[in-house]
Amino acid sequence: MTTPTWQMLAIYMILAANLSEQQALKQAYPSCCAGQLCHCSSMGFVFIPPGLTAKITVLNLAHNRIKRIQSQDLQQAVNLRVLLLQSNKISSIDEDSFQSLAKLELLDLSNNSLAHLSPLWFRHLFSLQHLHLQGNSYRDLGQSSPFSSLRNLSSLHLGNPWFSVIRQGNFEGIEHLHKLWIDGSNLNQYEEGSLKSIKEINHLIINIRNINIFSEIVRDLLHSVSWLEVRRIAFSTTAEMQVLRVMSSSFAKKISLRKTLLTDATVPEIASILEDMPKLVEVELVDCRLLGTGQWKMQIQAKQSKTLRVFTIKKLSIEEFYLFTDLQAVEGLLSLFTRVTVQNTKVFLVPCRISQNLQSLVYLDLRANLLGDLSLEHSACQGGWPSLQTLNLSQNSLSDLGMTSRSLSHLGKLMVLDISQNNFGEIPDSCKWPENLKYLNLSSTQIPKVTACIPRTLEVLDVSANNLKEFGLELPFLKELYLTRNQLKTLPGAAPIPNLVALSVRRNKLNSFSKEAFESFRRMELLDASENNFICSCEFLSFVHHEAGLAQVLVGWPDKYICDSPLAVRGAQVGTVHLSVTECHRSLVVSLICVLVFLLILLLVAVGYKYHMVWYLRMTWAWLQAKRKPKRAPPKDICYDAFVSYSENDSDWVENTMVQELEQACPPFRLCLHKRDFVPGKWIVDNIIDSIEKSHKTLFVLSEHFVRSEWCKYELDFSHFRLFDENNDAAILVLLEPIQSNAIPKRFCKLRKIMNTKTYLEWPAGEEQQQIFWENLKIALRS
Repeated sequence: MTTPTWQMLAIYMILAANLSEQQALKQAYPSCCAGQLCHCSSMGFVFIPPGLTAKITVLNLAHNRIKRIQSQDLQQAVNLRVLLLQSNKISSIDEDSFQSLAKLELLDLSNNSLAHLSPLWFRHLFSLQHLHLQGNSYRDLGQSSPFSSLRNLSSLHLGNPWFSVIRQGNFEGIEHLHKLWIDGSNLNQYEEGSLKSIKEINHLIINIRNINIFSEIVRDLLHSVSWLEVRRIAFSTTAEMQVLRVMSSSFAKKISLRKTLLTDATVPEIASILEDMPKLVEVELVDCRLLGTGQWKMQIQAKQSKTLRVFTIKKLSIEEFYLFTDLQAVEGLLSLFTRVTVQNTKVFLVPCRISQNLQSLVYLDLRANLLGDLSLEHSACQGGWPSLQTLNLSQNSLSDLGMTSRSLSHLGKLMVLDISQNNFGEIPDSCKWPENLKYLNLSSTQIPKVTACIPRTLEVLDVSANNLKEFGLELPFLKELYLTRNQLKTLPGAAPIPNLVALSVRRNKLNSFSKEAFESFRRMELLDASENNFICSCEFLSFVHHEAGLAQVLVGWPDKYICDSPLAVRGAQVGTVHLSVTECHRSLVVSLICVLVFLLILLLVAVGYKYHMVWYLRMTWAWLQAKRKPKRAPPKDICYDAFVSYSENDSDWVENTMVQELEQACPPFRLCLHKRDFVPGKWIVDNIIDSIEKSHKTLFVLSEHFVRSEWCKYELDFSHFRLFDENNDAAILVLLEPIQSNAIPKRFCKLRKIMNTKTYLEWPAGEEQQQIFWENLKIALRS
């Protein structure tokens, strides 16, 4: 194969691969766009996907592999308000790439590979408020301002490890900023007046190491910055602090030092500078390091800043904290502080003299330290913290609740106390607390129960995460009660806490709550009973579905209220579950079924009575019994010429007329009569069947009395199948008086058929015909 052929094949494969990748990206694009929002981050895009329309307002393309933004990429997205392109590989942007984005409010180009910034990129972004450019590779902002057209800009974040120069004019066009963040860790050149064009900056964050550059920046911003936050700077020597004396004239109201290094030598200088700042209200130290033990050689003059009121320390690392002194040198600065926060700084003691000098202190936060019962008693000594209203001692080493309450009992103005996440373990029956205490947080303190130790003056009580199984404490002024993550199975009683407005029983063992329990809290406005395992009973569901205004009271409704049982609805939201009538009224349904069964039985009895069902059952039984025996008895077992079935009302004719005529005939006939021949004590059924089987014929004396006679019906019942199932002429019918065949009960269908199809004997009225009747009867009996 020739060289040109190889080249053509390689080009074809590259084009095919590019087309394949573009096709895959086109297929991926619709999956990350839904309506106005496109969340297409971390999808491997190497370019901005095509097909963006005017309906899109948010486009997130962060964490892809996009290298270039071209003119046509965003041309149709005219309504875009948020464009996130951070953490790509963007190194090139066409000048008019953002030309159509006049409504854009947030643009994030951070952490890319932009080597320079062009003012042409931003000239059409008239609505832009937030611009993030940090983490790129540009070394400066150019010779002029790239932001001159951004008249609505509110926050600007720029800089990177290579950012080294700020020139005059770089910020022209910007007059007001809510936040300006400059990452200038390697900034080594700052032209005087570069930031002076910005008349107002609410919050300036500057990450800088060069103290001289920092001093120059501060000089330009003396009157424009309200909150100055300095990061990663080291105040190591006294000489360095002289450069920062310019800060004494700053109008900043808040100074924050974050990840800053301090020493015993520089702390007094910093304090002196801060003390001279005319409008300073708050000082904050966050995640800083202090090299020293507090033995400051330079006495701090007690000028007392007339404005400084708030002092915050969070996570201050003092390597030799156990050698730290009692801070006697700063006592004179403390009297006007109103809010002091010292968190996560290994404080194990506040010297009594310090506490006594905090005369104006109303808020003290000492959470996440090492205060114990004895050290608290010393820290809260008599005369200490006289104006204190709020005290946070959570996450310390307190273990005796009774001692803690006594140590604080003299703080007459204390209203809010947080002693959560201490390991008390036990709770005494009575305690002495500050008389005006309104808020008490005892969550996660391992107390097994609540007792009268809890002050009755409380308006807010938090005893969450203590494995409490009940709450029956009488707190007449309580308005808010938090019982989250305990073991309660029911709502607490409303009578001891009549003024309760808000209650949280989230993540307990609550199965349900009734209408009565809910309505007993007459002033309830918020109830958080979410994340419990609810038994969705009919009563509970009825209350939930029909209680007016319940949805406005329940916090987290309906998403966090889930059924645990019955099994059929487990995992479903309580508000969406509707049980059937049979599931809700089981006892009523069972009672109704019983009534229906009873009525059905009555109906069956009535129908059976009307349609002679009992008779059919009896006949079936008789038939089954008869079937077990031979259809014909052997001749030797025939004892009678005929079995006579008759009504008791016809017994006179049968016994005095027919029996005498037949039994005195020559030769005589042997007749079986139930009065005379039935075996005494033998079951009537067996007597009837045996008599019929032992008789050659069965003679029925029919009359109106016979049809109505129960006894005759029995005899017919138990002989009917036997007689007519054999299809013979064993039955002889004698009509003692005229009777219509339709008068015979319908259940005797074969008997009715015989009367309609076969001849029967009828007793005549005249004596001449009677003689013929007897002759015919005798012939029938002998046949």
